[in-house]
Amino acid sequence: MKTLDGKIIRAVGGIYYTETSEGVLACRARGIFRNRSVSPAAGDNVTVSAEDNAEPQIESIAERKNLLIRPPLANLDMVLLVVSSCEPSPNAYIIDKLISIFESKEIETALIFTKTDMREVKGLAEIYEKAGYRCFFTDPERGADDIRACAEGKTSAMIGNSGVGKSSLMNRIFPELNTETGEISKKLGRGRHTTREVRMYPLGGGGYIADTPGFSTVDIERYGRIPKAELAGCFPEFVPYIGKCRFADCAHLKESGCAVTEAVNAGLIARSRYESYARIYAETAELEKKY
Repeated sequence: MKTLDGKIIRAVGGIYYTETSEGVLACRARGIFRNRSVSPAAGDNVTVSAEDNAEPQIESIAERKNLLIRPPLANLDMVLLVVSSCEPSPNAYIIDKLISIFESKEIETALIFTKTDMREVKGLAEIYEKAGYRCFFTDPERGADDIRACAEGKTSAMIGNSGVGKSSLMNRIFPELNTETGEISKKLGRGRHTTREVRMYPLGGGGYIADTPGFSTVDIERYGRIPKAELAGCFPEFVPYIGKCRFADCAHLKESGCAVTEAVNAGLIARSRYESYARIYAETAELEKKY
């Protein structure tokens, strides 16, 4: 049996478009994956059977270093988290929850602030820059080249809420694309989902950027959940203070002698980030109690 190594760069309708040394092959997955409740995903490194006159099949999937269930993406090095300065307005809690999930999967996060010609977001960006995250600022005239350079050599995904301008930004990073872009719904304060599938586009200098469907707030839980005991470690600015609390099992909430809350009160940790942590912790604790 002739086999080829490849990477899935697009998945739609049970067909997995796989980049191989012999071009992009449209493959189906063997039934054994369905029996094991495993679904191939864009970003997977796979082995494909490629016999003459036979439909190519995915025979095996290499071990993944990480996986997002929604959008279905594997082996990410970085997420480019797109945040609109307005229409829709930034939601710090959603940003923080997503970043914490990516941290739990050891995926680097960079934030891209769009529509910065319409509203100033420097104050918000400084919170994330102080926490160690790279931030980019884009408008119709600037920003795409810096983002492309940041993503070179990495497997990245562009992820963001509906209407933040992902499709427009992808068109600027990849001028050869003619992606449909949507107008903002003034009534709902969000945009139409103009990207309907996960698709990875190669960068000339190596690496890929995956375009993904815009999400709504109800989709967030599908990205992943973090055990409450591990949550503090997913906020990088907390890490220097973890282990310095009075109590070894400190949850960093209302305990006396908590080094994290002392850092918040001293202005060393942004209060908005801490408030997101407390909210996520409470939600996680409730889910763990329930299940």
